[in-house]
Amino acid sequence: MTPLAHLGILGGGQLAQMLALAALPLGVRVTVLEPDAQAPARRCADHIHAPYTDPAGLDALAACDAVTLEFENVPVAALDALRGRVPVRPGAGLLDRSKHRAREKQALRAAGARTAPFVVIEDAAALQGALRAVGGHGILKTSELGYDGRGQRRVASDHDLGTAWEGLGGVPCVLEGLVPFEREVSLGVARTPDGRVAFGPLVENVHRDGILRTSVFPAEVPDGVEAAAREQARAVADAWGLEGLMTLEFFQLPGGELLVNEVAPRVHNSGHLTQDGGGISQFEAQVRAVLGRPITDWRPLHPCAMVNVVGVAGPDGTPLESDWAGIDALEGTHVHLYHKDWRAGRKLGHVNLVAPDTALLRARLTSLEALVP
Repeated sequence: MTPLAHLGILGGGQLAQMLALAALPLGVRVTVLEPDAQAPARRCADHIHAPYTDPAGLDALAACDAVTLEFENVPVAALDALRGRVPVRPGAGLLDRSKHRAREKQALRAAGARTAPFVVIEDAAALQGALRAVGGHGILKTSELGYDGRGQRRVASDHDLGTAWEGLGGVPCVLEGLVPFEREVSLGVARTPDGRVAFGPLVENVHRDGILRTSVFPAEVPDGVEAAAREQARAVADAWGLEGLMTLEFFQLPGGELLVNEVAPRVHNSGHLTQDGGGISQFEAQVRAVLGRPITDWRPLHPCAMVNVVGVAGPDGTPLESDWAGIDALEGTHVHLYHKDWRAGRKLGHVNLVAPDTALLRARLTSLEALVP
């Protein structure tokens, strides 16, 4: 019988909820530290309702076998308080890179991964000549705290760049050159404390208004692209000393070349489809990797897709509701809701779709998208 274990999670949102649901059948008790009283994970884990830096809450996490996280913007003080008391996986060094775009891109290059051209903008003087250095068109992104399209501005002139930087508060930023990509794809990689590595599927992603709209497996990519994604992911995981799971998002260029766009040191929205595609899910993979248990690739056994359910308002400002009856009637659908109050732009849940072949999956995905605003 598998010995029982106790996993702590910094954060109690929907990712922690799904991590806890994957951990329970493995005999793993889960405790989350989360300041939100309505944390989704409270329904399936022990919820310590306190700030991330609460001494008593951190003492409780320190008593676990290991601690992981559901988001990267954890206060440094919380990580410092756990240092040397309990394994935190991924560790503070990896989090420090992945939560700061400039450090992340520099560390990706150092690990041998390829990225779009970029310039670090620390002050007004760095704006001079920056746009020309990245090819004349770019996206200015805050170095910290931006996600789901927030903290970003597209720029095509030096005037645009200056205005955008001021509009973002004059904070440290990264200016990335626009690249002519054919599609966006992502891949998860997990690594145990003793160096065993496993991979998730290569997933094709489409965004809407900066938020992930759909993910599809298998991705329609040229031969060799998935192997190249694995090669870059393994190189980064080894160079960064990954313990746990992280997800790399790529731009796939014409011809198949891959550029790493971003890294998330955790399970990722694009990997949710692994919950219902057969085999283990990305959530079980993270639990196994963090606790040092045996791990295998978590590539789905069947074609599958995901559609995000996001708060969308109609012309009069009232919430638009998904057609739940229609979703339930569509063959192959699996609904996953986060038990969160509606807010425009907020991720409220997702619907996974499984089909026996890719042609049928794509056809049913079109039908499913029509049912989700």
